[in-house]
Amino acid sequence: MSMNDPLGDMLTRIRNAQLRGKSTVRSPASKLRAWVLDVLADEGYIRGYERVTSENGHPELEISLKYAEGTPVIRELSRVSKPGRRVYSGVSDMPAVRNGLGVSIVSTPKGVMSDAAARAANVGGEVLCRVF
Repeated sequence: MSMNDPLGDMLTRIRNAQLRGKSTVRSPASKLRAWVLDVLADEGYIRGYERVTSENGHPELEISLKYAEGTPVIRELSRVSKPGRRVYSGVSDMPAVRNGLGVSIVSTPKGVMSDAAARAANVGGEVLCRVF
């Protein structure tokens, strides 16, 4: 089965696993997913992730979710730029999530980074998702 939005699938898996209180969740591996997980780990929203191989030999990412006093650290996780409607933002009009309390993950020519890092590097790009 082909997947139209692999990044959206991974974000949904994370949301669903947190609603069920799981400590880890697996998602098929790709470079874009790994880059987004790097940003989530750097910002402190997940414990980390590792690349593993499933029983049928396909590479997967095992994501360790983070909880604070029994509640998920990620309160809101939403996809902004979708396959049907891409959303681009320049450095001057980069969206701030909840007045700077959250993070937008942006795909720039210098790599996938948080909105604060994109402002510091003075680059804009495609707004992939929003995390709070």
